[in-house]
Order: sequence, then C-alpha cells, then structure tokens
Amino acid sequence: MSTVMSIDKTLQRLKKGFWEAVEEFQLIEPGDKIMVCLSGGKDSYTMLDMFLHAQQVRKNFEIIAVNLDQKQPGFPEEVLPQYLSRLGVPFKIVERDTYSIVMEKTPEGKTMCSMCSRLRRGTLYATAEELGVTKIALGHHREDVLETFFLNLFFSGKMETMPAKYRTDDGKHVVIRPLAYCREDDIAEYALYKEFPIIPCNLCGSQENMQRKVVKKMMLDWEEKYPNRKEIMYNALKNISPSHLYDRDIFDFTQV
Repeated sequence: MSTVMSIDKTLQRLKKGFWEAVEEFQLIEPGDKIMVCLSGGKDSYTMLDMFLHAQQVRKNFEIIAVNLDQKQPGFPEEVLPQYLSRLGVPFKIVERDTYSIVMEKTPEGKTMCSMCSRLRRGTLYATAEELGVTKIALGHHREDVLETFFLNLFFSGKMETMPAKYRTDDGKHVVIRPLAYCREDDIAEYALYKEFPIIPCNLCGSQENMQRKVVKKMMLDWEEKYPNRKEIMYNALKNISPSHLYDRDIFDFTQV
C-alpha cells in the first residue's frame, strides 16, 4: 500500500472517531468558543487539526489554542507561536513556572504526575474563565482512556476513566475529549506524516517508574497475543450492566 493511500485511511479513521465522539456527546454546539489545549505533543496537534477540519464543516463555533509554558529548562518557546501564527489560529501562551514547584515539592523517587496535573489543570481552568470559553478540549485518545480505567481499577479500587465530556465539580467548566475514540497508533502515524514540530516533555513523560507505562505495556502485550483486545475492552466501557455489579448507589438491589 502506498504512503498516500495509507495516510488517507488513517485520516479517515481519525475523522470518523472524532465525529463519532462529537455527535454522541454533543461536544460541539452552535456558538461554542472552545479552548484547544495545545501541549506540543502529537495528540494535541492532531486534535487541533481535527478542529480545523470541523470548522470547514460547521462554521458556527470558534476555537482558541492555549499553551501552558511551564518554564521547563530548554523549552523552545518560539515553536508554538510560530506554528499557530502560520496556520492563522488564534492563540494564547500562558506562562507559569509550575516546573520549579513540581521539582521542589515532589519527593525523590516519586512520580510528578499528580502535582503537575493539578497545577496545570488549575491554570487552564483560570485561563478558560478569563477567555470566556464554553468548553475546554483535551487531547486524550482511546489508549489514554483504557489506561486510566486500569489504573483506577488496580490502584484506586474504583471503576472510572476519562469521560468524553464532563462538567467540573464547581460547575464552571465543561471539559471535552474529542479524540476519545481515536487510536494512538493512528495519531502517531498522522503526526509523523504531518511533521508536527513536537515538543518533548521533561516532566511526567520522562519518568520511567510511572504505573501508566506499566499498564501501557500490559495492554500492548495483550493486543499482541489477542488482536483486537483493545477494541473489545473499549466497547465494555459503553456496555455497563449496573445490576451485575455491586454499587448500590446506581442500582437498588432492595427492589429485586
């Protein structure tokens, strides 16, 4: 198969997954102003491309790309402004030195994810309020959703994952994940083809002792032994039987 045919099929799958999530969860509505969180990684670049495609189909919503410059040493701060300016995408760069806080507060040998995520989330929510956006878009894909499910199952004792759409606890923000149905390998192939100016993460993504990496390897091993296992597991997240579980808050067993 030629490279052009291969990337065409990959792009078709990405668009299909994007639009399935949009339609099923009403991720884009008329009058929306969506804050597209851009980290400089393959996932967020792909998400931005999908939104630009969507604007060609629906012209009744707007986007603004937002990047959080966490002041990591060596961070190429010119890359994203140049890229977004070239595309003509409205954007805002938010500068917060969360890197120093994370490095100072995280005990040696511990992962930085929890604190980094909390600081980043708080800054993005504040920026969303300042910009008056209606939704905050994050670039998590299918594998992120599955990995989070297993992390919660194995280490937190709960059945929970990253939803495609939710409202924050304070009721102020709606967070969406339009790539929730998109496969990571498709995103990686598309990003390589598009030659996105990838900015590596020197915080969470660089840590070898992350449980998420252990879960990712477990899933890859399963997929190698049992092809299509990820698809089956993902379908299970949409096929819940409350009466066959043990949560009395979502099913009244006294009425059985």
